[in-house]
Amino acid sequence: MTMFTLKRALLTAARIKQCRFFSASQNNWNNRKGLVLGVYEKEGDTDSFDLTTAARSLDDAVSGKLSALLKISGPALKKGKNRIFYGLHEDFPCVAVVGLGKNNAGVCGSENWDTGKENIRAALSAGCRLLQDLEVSHVEVDACGDAQAAAEGAVLGLFQYDLLKTKKKTKVTPQLHGSDDVAGWEKGILYGEGQNLARLLMEGPANLITPTAFADTIEEKLAPYSERVTVHKRPQGWIEEQQMGAFLSVSKGSEEPPVFLELHYNGSPDKTQAPLLLVGKGITFDSGGISLKPPSGMDAMRADMGGAATVCATLVTAVALKLPINIIGLAPLCENMPSGKASKPGDVVTAKNGKTIQVDNTDAEGRLVLADALCYAHTFSPRAIVNAATLTGAMDVALGSAATGVFSNSDWLWERLHQASVVTGDRVWRMPLFQHYTRQVTDSQLADLNNVGSSRSGGACTAAAFLREFVTAPHWAHLDIAGVMGNKDEVPYLRKGMSGRPTRTLVEFAARLAQEA
Repeated sequence: MTMFTLKRALLTAARIKQCRFFSASQNNWNNRKGLVLGVYEKEGDTDSFDLTTAARSLDDAVSGKLSALLKISGPALKKGKNRIFYGLHEDFPCVAVVGLGKNNAGVCGSENWDTGKENIRAALSAGCRLLQDLEVSHVEVDACGDAQAAAEGAVLGLFQYDLLKTKKKTKVTPQLHGSDDVAGWEKGILYGEGQNLARLLMEGPANLITPTAFADTIEEKLAPYSERVTVHKRPQGWIEEQQMGAFLSVSKGSEEPPVFLELHYNGSPDKTQAPLLLVGKGITFDSGGISLKPPSGMDAMRADMGGAATVCATLVTAVALKLPINIIGLAPLCENMPSGKASKPGDVVTAKNGKTIQVDNTDAEGRLVLADALCYAHTFSPRAIVNAATLTGAMDVALGSAATGVFSNSDWLWERLHQASVVTGDRVWRMPLFQHYTRQVTDSQLADLNNVGSSRSGGACTAAAFLREFVTAPHWAHLDIAGVMGNKDEVPYLRKGMSGRPTRTLVEFAARLAQEA
Protein backbone atom coordinates (compact mmCIF):
# COMPACT_ATOMS: atom_id res chain seq x y z
CA MET A 1 0.00 0.00 0.00
CA THR A 2 1.40 3.40 -0.97
CA MET A 3 1.71 6.23 1.55
CA PHE A 4 -0.99 8.14 -0.31
CA THR A 5 -3.35 5.17 -0.13
CA LEU A 6 -2.62 4.71 3.56
CA LYS A 7 -3.37 8.37 4.32
CA ARG A 8 -6.61 8.20 2.34
CA ALA A 9 -7.66 5.01 4.11
CA LEU A 10 -6.99 6.48 7.54
CA LEU A 11 -8.90 9.68 6.77
CA THR A 12 -11.82 7.69 5.33
CA ALA A 13 -11.92 5.45 8.38
CA ALA A 14 -11.86 8.48 10.67
CA ARG A 15 -14.72 10.10 8.75
CA ILE A 16 -16.80 6.89 8.84
CA LYS A 17 -16.22 6.55 12.57
CA GLN A 18 -17.04 10.23 13.05
CA CYS A 19 -20.33 9.93 11.14
CA ARG A 20 -21.26 6.72 12.96
CA PHE A 21 -20.31 8.37 16.26
CA PHE A 22 -22.41 11.47 15.72
CA SER A 23 -25.47 9.58 14.46
CA ALA A 24 -25.41 7.25 17.47
CA SER A 25 -24.30 9.75 20.14
CA GLN A 26 -25.78 13.12 19.28
CA ASN A 27 -26.65 13.63 22.93
CA ASN A 28 -22.94 13.54 23.81
CA TRP A 29 -22.31 16.47 21.50
CA ASN A 30 -25.19 18.31 23.12
CA ASN A 31 -23.35 17.84 26.41
CA ARG A 32 -20.38 19.60 24.82
CA LYS A 33 -17.58 17.48 26.27
CA GLY A 34 -14.04 17.99 25.03
CA LEU A 35 -10.45 17.08 25.77
CA VAL A 36 -7.20 19.06 25.49
CA LEU A 37 -4.01 17.03 25.03
CA GLY A 38 -0.38 18.05 24.61
CA VAL A 39 2.43 16.94 22.31
CA TYR A 40 6.13 17.79 22.48
CA GLU A 41 8.52 18.52 19.64
CA LYS A 42 10.81 15.53 19.25
CA GLU A 43 14.47 16.29 19.87
CA GLY A 44 16.46 16.35 16.63
CA ASP A 45 13.45 15.59 14.44
CA THR A 46 11.40 18.57 13.32
CA ASP A 47 8.86 16.37 11.53
CA SER A 48 7.95 14.19 14.49
CA PHE A 49 6.54 14.50 18.01
CA ASP A 50 6.33 12.90 21.44
CA LEU A 51 2.96 12.38 23.12
CA THR A 52 2.40 13.27 26.76
CA THR A 53 1.41 10.47 29.10
CA ALA A 54 -2.29 11.33 28.80
CA ALA A 55 -2.11 11.69 25.03
CA ARG A 56 -0.34 8.33 24.74
CA SER A 57 -3.04 6.72 26.87
CA LEU A 58 -5.78 8.01 24.59
CA ASP A 59 -3.78 7.00 21.53
CA ASP A 60 -3.58 3.45 22.87
CA ALA A 61 -7.33 3.47 23.58
CA VAL A 62 -8.08 4.34 19.94
CA SER A 63 -5.54 1.92 18.46
CA GLY A 64 -3.02 4.56 17.43
CA LYS A 65 -5.45 6.71 15.46
CA LEU A 66 -4.40 9.92 17.26
CA SER A 67 -0.77 9.44 16.21
CA ALA A 68 -1.81 8.54 12.70
CA LEU A 69 -4.04 11.59 12.32
CA LEU A 70 -1.35 13.88 13.71
CA LYS A 71 1.09 12.57 11.11
CA ILE A 72 -1.20 12.98 8.11
CA SER A 73 -3.07 16.17 9.05
CA GLY A 74 -0.17 18.57 8.61
CA PRO A 75 3.34 19.38 9.80
CA ALA A 76 4.41 18.46 13.33
CA LEU A 77 2.80 20.69 15.93
CA LYS A 78 5.17 23.45 16.98
CA LYS A 79 4.95 25.37 20.24
CA GLY A 80 1.74 27.39 20.36
CA LYS A 81 0.09 25.60 17.43
CA ASN A 82 -2.98 23.40 17.77
CA ARG A 83 -5.21 20.98 15.90
CA ILE A 84 -8.67 19.61 16.56
CA PHE A 85 -10.13 16.19 15.80
CA TYR A 86 -13.76 15.06 15.91
CA GLY A 87 -15.19 11.62 16.70
CA LEU A 88 -11.83 10.21 17.77
CA HIS A 89 -13.10 8.84 21.08
CA GLU A 90 -16.67 8.11 22.14
CA ASP A 91 -16.28 10.00 25.44
CA PHE A 92 -15.03 13.17 23.75
CA PRO A 93 -16.81 14.53 20.66
CA CYS A 94 -13.84 16.79 20.05
CA VAL A 95 -10.18 16.60 21.02
CA ALA A 96 -7.84 19.59 20.81
CA VAL A 97 -4.14 18.77 20.53
CA VAL A 98 -1.69 21.54 21.41
CA GLY A 99 2.04 21.98 20.87
CA LEU A 100 4.16 22.26 24.04
CA GLY A 101 7.57 22.90 22.50
CA LYS A 102 10.62 21.02 23.78
CA ASN A 103 10.10 18.43 26.52
CA ASN A 104 13.28 19.45 28.37
CA ALA A 105 12.51 23.17 28.64
CA GLY A 106 13.17 24.52 32.12
CA VAL A 107 14.27 27.72 33.83
CA CYS A 108 15.80 30.13 31.34
CA GLY A 109 18.26 32.56 32.92
CA SER A 110 18.05 35.11 30.13
CA GLU A 111 14.25 35.14 30.18
CA ASN A 112 13.93 34.92 33.98
CA TRP A 113 11.16 32.35 33.91
CA ASP A 114 10.49 28.62 33.66
CA THR A 115 10.00 28.13 29.93
CA GLY A 116 8.39 24.71 30.36
CA LYS A 117 5.70 26.07 32.68
CA GLU A 118 5.05 29.03 30.37
CA ASN A 119 4.72 26.72 27.36
CA ILE A 120 2.15 24.62 29.22
CA ARG A 121 0.13 27.67 30.28
CA ALA A 122 0.11 29.09 26.75
CA ALA A 123 -0.68 25.81 24.98
CA LEU A 124 -3.50 24.65 27.25
CA SER A 125 -5.01 28.13 27.30
CA ALA A 126 -5.19 28.02 23.50
CA GLY A 127 -6.72 24.55 23.51
CA CYS A 128 -9.38 25.45 26.05
CA ARG A 129 -10.30 28.62 24.14
CA LEU A 130 -10.57 26.63 20.93
CA LEU A 131 -13.14 24.35 22.54
CA GLN A 132 -14.89 27.26 24.21
CA ASP A 133 -15.37 28.86 20.78
CA LEU A 134 -17.06 25.61 19.74
CA GLU A 135 -19.40 26.01 22.74
CA VAL A 136 -17.97 23.00 24.53
CA SER A 137 -18.93 23.51 28.16
CA HIS A 138 -17.06 20.64 29.82
CA VAL A 139 -13.34 20.37 29.07
CA GLU A 140 -10.88 17.89 30.49
CA VAL A 141 -7.27 19.06 30.47
CA ASP A 142 -4.02 17.14 30.14
CA ALA A 143 -1.70 17.99 33.05
CA CYS A 144 1.30 17.80 30.69
CA GLY A 145 3.54 16.93 33.63
CA ASP A 146 2.68 20.08 35.61
CA ALA A 147 -0.89 20.12 36.85
CA GLN A 148 -0.60 23.54 38.49
CA ALA A 149 0.67 25.27 35.34
CA ALA A 150 -1.99 23.44 33.31
CA ALA A 151 -4.77 24.64 35.61
CA GLU A 152 -3.45 28.20 35.55
CA GLY A 153 -3.36 28.21 31.76
CA ALA A 154 -6.89 26.84 31.49
CA VAL A 155 -8.45 29.20 34.06
CA LEU A 156 -6.62 32.31 32.86
CA GLY A 157 -7.20 31.56 29.20
CA LEU A 158 -10.93 31.04 29.57
CA PHE A 159 -11.58 34.32 31.38
CA GLN A 160 -13.35 37.07 29.49
CA TYR A 161 -15.15 40.06 30.96
CA ASP A 162 -18.61 39.85 29.42
CA LEU A 163 -20.79 40.50 32.47
CA LEU A 164 -22.45 43.49 30.82
CA LYS A 165 -22.95 41.90 27.40
CA THR A 166 -26.12 40.20 26.27
CA LYS A 167 -24.23 37.53 24.34
CA LYS A 168 -21.73 35.79 26.59
CA LYS A 169 -18.96 33.29 26.05
CA THR A 170 -19.76 29.67 26.86
CA LYS A 171 -18.99 29.00 30.51
CA VAL A 172 -16.42 26.23 30.61
CA THR A 173 -15.56 24.05 33.58
CA PRO A 174 -12.02 22.68 33.14
CA GLN A 175 -11.19 19.41 34.87
CA LEU A 176 -7.97 17.44 35.28
CA HIS A 177 -7.42 14.53 32.89
CA GLY A 178 -4.97 11.65 33.07
CA SER A 179 -3.12 12.69 36.23
CA ASP A 180 -3.39 12.02 39.94
CA ASP A 181 -1.85 15.38 40.91
CA VAL A 182 -5.14 16.73 42.17
CA ALA A 183 -3.43 18.95 44.75
CA GLY A 184 -1.34 20.68 42.09
CA TRP A 185 -4.38 21.14 39.87
CA GLU A 186 -6.50 22.63 42.65
CA LYS A 187 -3.65 24.96 43.62
CA GLY A 188 -3.39 26.13 40.02
CA ILE A 189 -7.14 26.72 39.88
CA LEU A 190 -6.92 28.99 42.93
CA TYR A 191 -3.91 30.85 41.53
CA GLY A 192 -5.75 31.45 38.26
CA GLU A 193 -9.00 32.43 39.94
CA GLY A 194 -7.09 34.89 42.12
CA GLN A 195 -5.68 36.67 39.09
CA ASN A 196 -9.10 36.56 37.44
CA LEU A 197 -10.61 38.29 40.47
CA ALA A 198 -8.14 41.14 40.00
CA ARG A 199 -9.03 41.24 36.29
CA LEU A 200 -12.73 41.32 37.11
CA LEU A 201 -12.28 44.34 39.38
CA MET A 202 -9.93 46.16 37.02
CA GLU A 203 -12.10 45.63 33.97
CA GLY A 204 -15.34 46.78 35.62
CA PRO A 205 -16.53 50.28 34.65
CA ALA A 206 -15.88 52.99 37.21
CA ASN A 207 -19.57 53.79 37.66
CA LEU A 208 -20.05 50.23 38.95
CA ILE A 209 -16.71 49.61 40.71
CA THR A 210 -16.77 52.61 43.05
CA PRO A 211 -14.68 52.65 46.25
CA THR A 212 -17.67 51.35 48.20
CA ALA A 213 -18.51 48.67 45.62
CA PHE A 214 -14.88 47.53 45.49
CA ALA A 215 -14.77 47.12 49.26
CA ASP A 216 -18.13 45.32 49.29
CA THR A 217 -16.92 42.89 46.61
CA ILE A 218 -13.83 41.94 48.59
CA GLU A 219 -15.86 41.61 51.78
CA GLU A 220 -18.22 39.25 49.97
CA LYS A 221 -15.32 37.15 48.67
CA LEU A 222 -13.92 36.81 52.18
CA ALA A 223 -17.25 36.16 53.92
CA PRO A 224 -16.86 32.33 53.89
CA TYR A 225 -13.61 32.69 55.85
CA SER A 226 -14.85 34.96 58.62
CA GLU A 227 -13.26 32.82 61.35
CA ARG A 228 -9.80 33.66 60.00
CA VAL A 229 -10.37 37.03 58.33
CA THR A 230 -11.44 40.43 59.63
CA VAL A 231 -12.62 43.12 57.21
CA HIS A 232 -12.69 46.81 58.12
CA LYS A 233 -14.23 49.27 55.67
CA ARG A 234 -12.96 52.50 57.18
CA PRO A 235 -15.15 55.53 56.34
CA GLN A 236 -14.09 59.12 55.74
CA GLY A 237 -14.46 60.03 59.41
CA TRP A 238 -11.89 57.41 60.37
CA ILE A 239 -9.53 58.60 57.61
CA GLU A 240 -9.78 62.14 59.01
CA GLU A 241 -9.09 60.88 62.54
CA GLN A 242 -5.94 59.18 61.24
CA GLN A 243 -4.83 62.55 59.83
CA MET A 244 -4.32 61.11 56.36
CA GLY A 245 -4.22 64.50 54.69
CA ALA A 246 -2.52 63.28 51.52
CA PHE A 247 -5.19 60.61 50.89
CA LEU A 248 -8.02 63.03 51.66
CA SER A 249 -6.59 65.64 49.29
CA VAL A 250 -7.06 63.22 46.39
CA SER A 251 -10.56 62.10 47.31
CA LYS A 252 -12.14 65.48 47.95
CA GLY A 253 -12.78 66.30 44.29
CA SER A 254 -15.23 63.40 43.93
CA GLU A 255 -18.82 62.89 45.02
CA GLU A 256 -17.95 59.27 45.83
CA PRO A 257 -16.84 58.89 49.47
CA PRO A 258 -13.37 57.39 50.08
CA VAL A 259 -12.96 54.03 51.79
CA PHE A 260 -9.85 52.74 53.52
CA LEU A 261 -10.13 48.96 53.19
CA GLU A 262 -8.25 47.00 55.84
CA LEU A 263 -8.06 43.20 55.73
CA HIS A 264 -6.57 40.95 58.41
CA TYR A 265 -5.84 37.29 57.70
CA ASN A 266 -4.64 35.25 60.67
CA GLY A 267 -3.32 32.14 58.99
CA SER A 268 -0.28 31.41 61.12
CA PRO A 269 -0.58 29.07 64.11
CA ASP A 270 1.64 31.62 65.86
CA LYS A 271 -0.72 34.52 66.50
CA THR A 272 2.20 36.74 67.46
CA GLN A 273 3.93 36.30 64.09
CA ALA A 274 4.70 39.64 62.46
CA PRO A 275 2.40 40.09 59.45
CA LEU A 276 3.23 40.53 55.81
CA LEU A 277 1.83 43.94 54.85
CA LEU A 278 0.37 44.32 51.35
CA VAL A 279 -0.64 47.84 50.27
CA GLY A 280 -2.42 48.65 47.02
CA LYS A 281 -3.22 51.92 45.29
CA GLY A 282 -7.01 52.05 44.91
CA ILE A 283 -7.92 54.90 42.55
CA THR A 284 -11.15 53.52 41.09
CA PHE A 285 -11.08 56.23 38.42
CA ASP A 286 -8.29 58.65 37.65
CA SER A 287 -9.26 61.68 35.59
CA GLY A 288 -6.04 63.41 36.64
CA GLY A 289 -8.00 65.88 38.75
CA ILE A 290 -7.39 69.54 37.91
CA SER A 291 -4.29 68.37 35.99
CA LEU A 292 -6.74 66.67 33.64
CA LYS A 293 -5.55 63.78 31.51
CA PRO A 294 -6.07 63.88 27.72
CA PRO A 295 -9.32 62.12 26.72
CA SER A 296 -7.68 59.47 24.54
CA GLY A 297 -7.41 56.27 26.56
CA MET A 298 -8.83 57.81 29.72
CA ASP A 299 -11.40 55.01 29.93
CA ALA A 300 -8.55 52.66 30.89
CA MET A 301 -8.15 54.65 34.09
CA ARG A 302 -10.97 52.58 35.54
CA ALA A 303 -8.12 50.15 36.23
CA ASP A 304 -6.00 52.62 38.16
CA MET A 305 -6.99 50.60 41.20
CA GLY A 306 -4.97 47.68 39.82
CA GLY A 307 -2.65 47.78 42.83
CA ALA A 308 -5.54 47.39 45.24
CA ALA A 309 -7.10 44.72 43.01
CA THR A 310 -3.95 42.59 42.90
CA VAL A 311 -3.23 43.02 46.61
CA CYS A 312 -6.78 42.15 47.68
CA ALA A 313 -6.95 39.24 45.22
CA THR A 314 -3.64 37.98 46.65
CA LEU A 315 -5.05 37.99 50.16
CA VAL A 316 -8.27 36.27 49.03
CA THR A 317 -6.17 33.57 47.34
CA ALA A 318 -3.88 33.16 50.36
CA VAL A 319 -6.95 32.60 52.52
CA ALA A 320 -8.40 30.04 50.08
CA LEU A 321 -5.04 28.22 50.06
CA LYS A 322 -4.96 28.32 53.87
CA LEU A 323 -1.39 29.62 53.84
CA PRO A 324 0.11 29.50 57.36
CA ILE A 325 1.03 33.18 57.46
CA ASN A 326 -0.42 36.39 58.84
CA ILE A 327 -1.21 38.96 56.16
CA ILE A 328 -2.67 42.45 56.40
CA GLY A 329 -3.97 44.08 53.24
CA LEU A 330 -4.51 47.84 52.97
CA ALA A 331 -6.28 49.58 50.10
CA PRO A 332 -6.93 53.34 50.14
CA LEU A 333 -9.89 53.63 47.74
CA CYS A 334 -11.14 56.82 46.11
CA GLU A 335 -11.68 58.63 42.81
CA ASN A 336 -9.45 61.43 41.51
CA MET A 337 -11.86 63.93 39.95
CA PRO A 338 -11.90 67.64 39.04
CA SER A 339 -14.42 69.84 40.82
CA GLY A 340 -14.70 73.03 42.82
CA LYS A 341 -13.53 71.03 45.84
CA ALA A 342 -10.58 69.34 44.13
CA SER A 343 -6.95 69.96 45.05
CA LYS A 344 -5.22 72.58 42.93
CA PRO A 345 -1.66 72.52 41.59
CA GLY A 346 0.54 74.21 44.15
CA ASP A 347 -1.56 73.17 47.15
CA VAL A 348 0.29 71.89 50.21
CA VAL A 349 -1.06 68.94 52.20
CA THR A 350 0.16 67.14 55.32
CA ALA A 351 0.64 63.36 55.40
CA LYS A 352 0.00 61.09 58.37
CA ASN A 353 3.65 61.23 59.46
CA GLY A 354 3.60 65.03 59.53
CA LYS A 355 5.56 65.62 56.33
CA THR A 356 4.22 68.37 54.10
CA ILE A 357 3.80 67.81 50.37
CA GLN A 358 3.57 70.38 47.61
CA VAL A 359 1.13 68.99 45.05
CA ASP A 360 2.35 70.43 41.77
CA ASN A 361 0.55 67.85 39.66
CA THR A 362 -2.79 66.44 40.81
CA ASP A 363 -2.36 63.58 38.32
CA ALA A 364 0.51 62.28 40.47
CA GLU A 365 -2.09 61.21 43.03
CA GLY A 366 -1.24 57.54 43.56
CA ARG A 367 1.86 58.33 45.58
CA LEU A 368 -0.24 60.60 47.83
CA VAL A 369 -2.76 57.90 48.81
CA LEU A 370 0.06 55.38 49.22
CA ALA A 371 2.06 57.74 51.43
CA ASP A 372 -0.59 57.69 54.16
CA ALA A 373 -1.25 53.98 53.73
CA LEU A 374 2.47 53.21 54.12
CA CYS A 375 2.62 55.31 57.29
CA TYR A 376 -0.33 53.36 58.68
CA ALA A 377 1.23 50.03 57.65
CA HIS A 378 4.17 50.64 60.00
CA THR A 379 1.86 50.63 63.03
CA PHE A 380 1.56 46.83 62.70
CA SER A 381 5.32 46.20 63.05
CA PRO A 382 5.34 44.20 59.82
CA ARG A 383 7.71 41.47 58.73
CA ALA A 384 7.84 43.15 55.32
CA ILE A 385 5.85 45.72 53.37
CA VAL A 386 5.03 45.27 49.69
CA ASN A 387 3.01 47.90 47.89
CA ALA A 388 1.63 47.65 44.35
CA ALA A 389 0.43 50.50 42.17
CA THR A 390 -0.24 51.48 38.59
CA LEU A 391 1.89 54.44 39.49
CA THR A 392 3.69 55.91 36.49
CA GLY A 393 3.50 55.97 32.72
CA ALA A 394 7.29 56.17 32.90
CA MET A 395 7.38 52.55 34.06
CA ASP A 396 5.44 51.50 30.98
CA VAL A 397 7.99 53.38 28.87
CA ALA A 398 10.90 51.74 30.71
CA LEU A 399 9.83 48.08 30.77
CA GLY A 400 6.62 47.86 28.77
CA SER A 401 4.57 44.78 29.59
CA ALA A 402 7.57 42.46 29.99
CA ALA A 403 7.89 42.77 33.76
CA THR A 404 6.78 44.61 36.88
CA GLY A 405 9.30 47.19 38.05
CA VAL A 406 10.42 46.61 41.65
CA PHE A 407 12.09 49.22 43.85
CA SER A 408 13.29 47.83 47.16
CA ASN A 409 15.49 48.77 50.10
CA SER A 410 16.00 45.07 50.88
CA ASP A 411 18.04 42.48 48.98
CA TRP A 412 16.33 39.80 51.08
CA LEU A 413 12.88 40.89 49.95
CA TRP A 414 13.89 41.45 46.32
CA GLU A 415 15.36 37.94 46.02
CA ARG A 416 12.15 36.34 47.27
CA LEU A 417 9.97 38.34 44.90
CA HIS A 418 12.29 37.48 42.02
CA GLN A 419 12.31 33.75 42.83
CA ALA A 420 8.51 33.71 42.97
CA SER A 421 8.25 35.45 39.61
CA VAL A 422 10.48 32.87 37.89
CA VAL A 423 8.00 30.16 38.92
CA THR A 424 4.87 32.07 37.88
CA GLY A 425 6.27 33.50 34.65
CA ASP A 426 4.90 36.89 35.72
CA ARG A 427 8.29 38.54 35.91
CA VAL A 428 9.73 41.31 38.05
CA TRP A 429 12.76 43.50 37.37
CA ARG A 430 14.70 45.51 39.93
CA MET A 431 14.93 49.27 39.49
CA PRO A 432 17.22 51.79 41.29
CA LEU A 433 16.51 53.76 44.46
CA PHE A 434 19.44 56.16 44.16
CA GLN A 435 19.70 59.32 46.25
CA HIS A 436 19.94 61.02 42.87
CA TYR A 437 16.15 60.60 42.61
CA THR A 438 15.45 61.46 46.25
CA ARG A 439 17.01 64.89 45.80
CA GLN A 440 14.56 65.62 43.00
CA VAL A 441 11.49 65.17 45.22
CA THR A 442 12.93 66.77 48.37
CA ASP A 443 13.83 69.94 46.47
CA SER A 444 10.48 71.68 47.03
CA GLN A 445 9.79 75.40 47.16
CA LEU A 446 6.92 75.33 49.65
CA ALA A 447 7.02 72.03 51.53
CA ASP A 448 9.13 69.09 52.69
CA LEU A 449 8.44 67.18 49.49
CA ASN A 450 7.12 67.75 45.99
CA ASN A 451 4.84 65.13 44.50
CA VAL A 452 6.68 65.30 41.16
CA GLY A 453 10.38 65.30 40.38
CA SER A 454 12.24 68.37 39.22
CA SER A 455 12.41 66.94 35.67
CA ARG A 456 10.44 64.45 33.56
CA SER A 457 13.40 62.07 33.39
CA GLY A 458 13.26 58.93 35.51
CA GLY A 459 9.63 59.44 36.48
CA ALA A 460 9.16 55.93 37.85
CA CYS A 461 12.31 56.33 39.94
CA THR A 462 11.35 59.70 41.42
CA ALA A 463 7.91 58.32 42.29
CA ALA A 464 9.57 55.44 44.14
CA ALA A 465 11.92 57.89 45.88
CA PHE A 466 8.87 59.86 47.03
CA LEU A 467 7.30 56.74 48.56
CA ARG A 468 10.55 55.88 50.30
CA GLU A 469 10.18 59.07 52.34
CA PHE A 470 7.27 57.36 54.13
CA VAL A 471 9.07 54.07 54.83
CA THR A 472 11.21 53.21 57.83
CA ALA A 473 10.77 49.41 57.68
CA PRO A 474 13.96 47.53 56.71
CA HIS A 475 12.13 45.29 54.22
CA TRP A 476 9.99 47.25 51.78
CA ALA A 477 9.29 46.86 48.07
CA HIS A 478 7.33 49.08 45.72
CA LEU A 479 5.89 47.36 42.65
CA ASP A 480 5.06 49.73 39.80
CA ILE A 481 2.60 47.73 37.70
CA ALA A 482 1.62 50.43 35.19
CA GLY A 483 3.35 48.62 32.33
CA VAL A 484 1.66 45.27 33.04
CA MET A 485 -1.80 46.72 33.74
CA GLY A 486 -3.27 45.61 30.43
CA ASN A 487 -2.68 42.86 27.89
CA LYS A 488 -2.85 43.19 24.13
CA ASP A 489 -1.25 40.00 22.88
CA GLU A 490 1.99 39.94 24.89
CA VAL A 491 0.92 37.19 27.31
CA PRO A 492 -0.58 34.42 25.15
CA TYR A 493 -2.67 32.87 27.90
CA LEU A 494 -4.47 36.13 28.69
CA ARG A 495 -7.09 37.63 26.42
CA LYS A 496 -6.96 41.29 25.48
CA GLY A 497 -7.92 43.50 28.41
CA MET A 498 -6.84 44.15 31.98
CA SER A 499 -4.29 41.59 33.09
CA GLY A 500 -4.53 41.26 36.88
CA ARG A 501 -0.75 41.03 37.01
CA PRO A 502 1.24 40.28 39.16
CA THR A 503 -1.29 38.56 41.46
CA ARG A 504 0.13 35.06 41.03
CA THR A 505 3.66 36.28 41.77
CA LEU A 506 2.46 37.90 45.00
CA VAL A 507 0.62 34.70 45.97
CA GLU A 508 3.68 32.58 45.25
CA PHE A 509 5.83 35.02 47.22
CA ALA A 510 3.46 34.80 50.22
CA ALA A 511 3.37 30.98 49.97
CA ARG A 512 7.17 30.77 50.00
CA LEU A 513 7.41 33.24 52.88
CA ALA A 514 4.94 31.10 54.84
CA GLN A 515 7.28 28.12 54.46
CA GLU A 516 10.14 30.11 55.96
CA ALA A 517 8.23 30.96 59.12
